Amino acid sequence: MKIILSALALQNLLVGSAAFAPVGTIQNNAMRSIKNISGMKMVATTPTDFISTNKGSSDDKDEKKAGSMIDLSGIAFSGLKGKALSLNAEDFPAAKDLTAAIPKECFTPDTATSLGYLSVSVVGTALCTAIGIFMNSQIGTSIFTLPIWTAYSAITGTVAMGLWVLAHECGHGAFSTNKKLQDAVGYVLHSFLLVPYYSWQRSHAVHHQYTNHMELGETHVPEPLSKEDEGSYSQRAFWVEKFGAEKGMKIWGVIQGFLHLVIGWPGYLLIGATGGPDRGMTNHFYPDPLTAPKDAKKELFPGNWKEKVWKSDIGIAATLGGLFAWAACNGVGEVMALYGGPLLVINAWLVLYTWLQHTDVDVPHFSDKDHTFVKGALHSIDRPYDKLDPYGFIDFLHHKIGSTHVAHHFDSRIPHYKAQMATDAIKENFPEIYLYDPTPIPQALWRVCKGCTAVEKRNEKYVWRNDGLEKQIEA
Repeated sequence: MKIILSALALQNLLVGSAAFAPVGTIQNNAMRSIKNISGMKMVATTPTDFISTNKGSSDDKDEKKAGSMIDLSGIAFSGLKGKALSLNAEDFPAAKDLTAAIPKECFTPDTATSLGYLSVSVVGTALCTAIGIFMNSQIGTSIFTLPIWTAYSAITGTVAMGLWVLAHECGHGAFSTNKKLQDAVGYVLHSFLLVPYYSWQRSHAVHHQYTNHMELGETHVPEPLSKEDEGSYSQRAFWVEKFGAEKGMKIWGVIQGFLHLVIGWPGYLLIGATGGPDRGMTNHFYPDPLTAPKDAKKELFPGNWKEKVWKSDIGIAATLGGLFAWAACNGVGEVMALYGGPLLVINAWLVLYTWLQHTDVDVPHFSDKDHTFVKGALHSIDRPYDKLDPYGFIDFLHHKIGSTHVAHHFDSRIPHYKAQMATDAIKENFPEIYLYDPTPIPQALWRVCKGCTAVEKRNEKYVWRNDGLEKQIEA
């Protein structure tokens, strides 16, 4: 089967955030719902159970808080057990109340501490690179050494991901109160990793502002289901029909994993893949939109940001120039072994974190009418990255970016070494809305690859449709 990917086709493939459901209509008599019966407020908290609280039938506010009925048929469930789907707009606190619950000391970075963590990532990456240089002198970079270099890339890229996280912290203003130092560190680190620092700083701020927003979200915006025989939904149905539910879903999961983890990051930088439709097609190296945005006021790089995009390109050009010179002198094989392979692993980690922080089969998205900043931020998901290895070493190397992400998404000024304190405060004061999924990371990734494809609107929520495939996804 011959597949031709144009820029738009690639964007459409990636936008579905993971998979497509089999053809079939939702049956009303199969719905599992949030109900308000005889004055009893019923809120779905698990796939099969309901919690009821007797509020009486005469209070209009309680009627409103009970929310409208939401059809749960065709929705698979994660380790959250539908918690995010049970929340109503009235459940979310005001931003000032959430801020007040977090200790004030969390909001101020300490430059010395930040530099200390930077030294950990720099030294770790330098040691890995030194080992790689020695390996290259001993075994070279022939095809026969590919398995060894693959292992080297996995280890070095995992260690060097800490540099990415700290550059990300610089972009948020959470590294230092010295802005010149902060931007210098972030610019150098991100340029070295082929990330346009200021361009990404802007797009990532937009991502924070419009988290889980269907039209203006900046990453992993779901594909809306319009017709069952079109788009990603029908593509998944093709594999399921051809190979059966079990094998077809595995094939689809592998395809989506590859598209996101390998192609996803360069696709995002070059054409805005998985970004919201209202900004048009974007490019992080060119300040003007590649296609006209629906709202000119919502373009990704307005005003002074256009100049900053060009400033970012200087750093990228310098890095590319160095890489070309290196390849000309020592060969492409050496460059790929020591730099290219680890960079692919760093990019895969980046997409993994961003994808799983905001996406799962029972986590909804919202249109502009129903979205708020707090609601979007609190639909972020903390996950057990500290259990990826027996000692939590990877979580430490990555500065806990995935295990304390809810607090970070609410206020990105919080440095990573104070994020656990902020997380504990949020969990203690707002346990009913804090999202933590205990599912091990590999299983969570596999579930998202298979089950997060296309969404349809049910009342104020856009939910992932997976009718008939729930068991395959939840397994």
